[in-house]
Amino acid sequence: MFHSPGPIAFSFTVPAEIPFLGGLHLAIRWYGVLIASAMALGLWLAAREAARRGERPDELLKASEFALVGALVGARLYYVVFNLDYYRSQPWWRTFAVWEGGLAIHGGLLGGILVGGLYVWSRALPFWTYLDIVTPALPLGQAIGRWGNFFNEEAFGGPTDLPWKLFISQLHRPPEYVDAQFFHPTFLYESLWDLGVFLLLWFGLRRRIERAPSALFLAYLGLYSIGRFWVEGLRTDSLMLGPLRIAQVVSVLGVVLAAVGLPLVLRRHPARVEAP
Repeated sequence: MFHSPGPIAFSFTVPAEIPFLGGLHLAIRWYGVLIASAMALGLWLAAREAARRGERPDELLKASEFALVGALVGARLYYVVFNLDYYRSQPWWRTFAVWEGGLAIHGGLLGGILVGGLYVWSRALPFWTYLDIVTPALPLGQAIGRWGNFFNEEAFGGPTDLPWKLFISQLHRPPEYVDAQFFHPTFLYESLWDLGVFLLLWFGLRRRIERAPSALFLAYLGLYSIGRFWVEGLRTDSLMLGPLRIAQVVSVLGVVLAAVGLPLVLRRHPARVEAP
């Protein structure tokens, strides 16, 4: 059994002698620390991969900066739209309270690809090559970011008595499970799955299929979607559209797109056969 130590990484009070801010109490949350760390590590990996492929790291980093902004906006907008009834009953500022959690990866992917893609298109840069370059950083960032759910006591599954059960305080339990104490740590399941996807992409597929632009991204899309479909079925806080879990619907679409698109892309760019 394990449990969250709380969402606050550390807090401090601004010295009184500092103008305007003196005496202000500030708290740094684990969610923000982890998201920022994931972004920094992802940018470093992408720049390294761009240099290896002969692309300009500075152009890639600029495109990635735009993509990260689009990803944050898209992830929050996606989450709020599918929780609109809740946010209508809350103070307006809560819509922007990302430090409390509530970033949907599918919205982040859409927003990041759209905004980053517009920058790449405006600069006449190779969109699919850039997307493949940043792809391994996506599951690695997700593996790190999922631990923010642990500290916030969110994104957990149904009750369980398994040895790795997660204790959830009563304040964060769903009403139907208010008397239960231990739940599936679905954030951990997805984090481990994402880490496995990263290792497979980085060490197994990255060089083998780089000849085919978009192939690495399609491989990520299919692999991630398989794990997300399974994990989503265990969660108690899924975003819903009627009786359907949105993440599972999108995951099915992701698997289908990868299953159809990946063979086509690889067939269009066959591996070179060296002469004897």
